[in-house]
Amino acid sequence: MVSLLAKAKGLDEEGITTYIYTGSYRLPLKTITGEIMKDIMVVDKIIGIGEVAISDHRSSQPTFEEFVRAVSDARVAGMLSGKAGIINIHLGDGPRKIALLRRALKETEIPITQFLPTHINRNPELFEECVYYAKDGGYIDFTGSEDPDFWEETDGEVRFSKGLKRLIEEGVSMDNFTLSSDGQGSMPIFNEKKEYVGIGIGKSTCLIKAIKECVYCESIPLETAIRAITSNPAKILKLNGKGRIEPDMDADLCLLDENLDVDTVVAKGKMMVENKKPVVYGIFEGK
Repeated sequence: MVSLLAKAKGLDEEGITTYIYTGSYRLPLKTITGEIMKDIMVVDKIIGIGEVAISDHRSSQPTFEEFVRAVSDARVAGMLSGKAGIINIHLGDGPRKIALLRRALKETEIPITQFLPTHINRNPELFEECVYYAKDGGYIDFTGSEDPDFWEETDGEVRFSKGLKRLIEEGVSMDNFTLSSDGQGSMPIFNEKKEYVGIGIGKSTCLIKAIKECVYCESIPLETAIRAITSNPAKILKLNGKGRIEPDMDADLCLLDENLDVDTVVAKGKMMVENKKPVVYGIFEGK
């Protein structure tokens, strides 16, 4: 199962990260070689840039010129190296929403498929803009949540199952949406009074939880919902060999039980989880 876990990370047969982004929320980006183009072309594990934050009080408030230059460098480097050269865009809850992205598409020749905005379900207003962006052919990434009821009630976050149903109703291409998590990243914790009490760790289990909601709550076919964490991100990120079960593809498999819970995980033909128990552990994990 290929997903956008932790910003497009994958594992090879030795459990080593094989796909990462360079950079952070800020522009200009800090790079390894000194240039975005060189990073993508020289470092095999770098496939694009992000998350570049826009419409967010935490962003570096990039100018239009800064934004377009970074996007252009990533695109050209991707073309020359055979990689996606994707630009992963962090969307905040600011009133400008995707205005900077729309301007780049209007005033340059950069294609809409070069961008992957994430957190598009942060609130209903942002989601509405991104629905029409997707109808125009753009890629969009939902953010999964371990507690969708809480975030739906407090922030108006659009849960993945309802959002996907809307995309289907609007006739959006079923190739153009993905679902990611903040798995293993920091996650704020709130008490019953909705007061901040500390920082926890995000869980990638929110992905399969969201898929189950699609099937059981919205009657969306499993083969449609599962695209969000399998074939779609593999296609968008140009991860050749990932995302589908076909001859000559990487043997990356998740076997689900009758309740759609993960029972078995195989990564590049190596058993990682069997009968719902891990059989391979990380360096800092005990058996």
